Amino acid sequence: MIAETVCSAVSAAGLGIAAITAYRKRFLAATRLAAYSLVPVALVMTGVVGWLSDTAFSMKAWAGFGVLGVAWLLFMITRAVERRSGGTRKERKAAKAAQRDAVAPAASAPSLGQGVRPAAQPAAQPKAAAPKEDFSDIEAILKKHGI
Repeated sequence: MIAETVCSAVSAAGLGIAAITAYRKRFLAATRLAAYSLVPVALVMTGVVGWLSDTAFSMKAWAGFGVLGVAWLLFMITRAVERRSGGTRKERKAAKAAQRDAVAPAASAPSLGQGVRPAAQPAAQPKAAAPKEDFSDIEAILKKHGI
């Protein structure tokens, strides 16, 4: 009974605010406020509020929520264990490396052989030979990082 009264008061207040908003010529906002303010009365009329109040004060419902929580907790524990079932970190890395190496390194090369290719044309010689660029500093950086 109290829930129905509170919902009716909230709806009446919302409709009053919507009327003031419409008076200020903000019709779109007023219509939206009126729609929101009619929701509590609609929930009372459909019986949802009564069902919620019965559920909120029912020990059986709270026990059901507790069982749902335990089920969720068990589900999360099994997922965590499943993720860690690979053993130690070294074992998981070794398994990943073995999985990566399962495909042959030359698998992307065509397996049909050379086939027929057009005759290679000799590369044209540049008119002026460009001086060789010095990549020694780049090579040193790459060697430093193990590349």
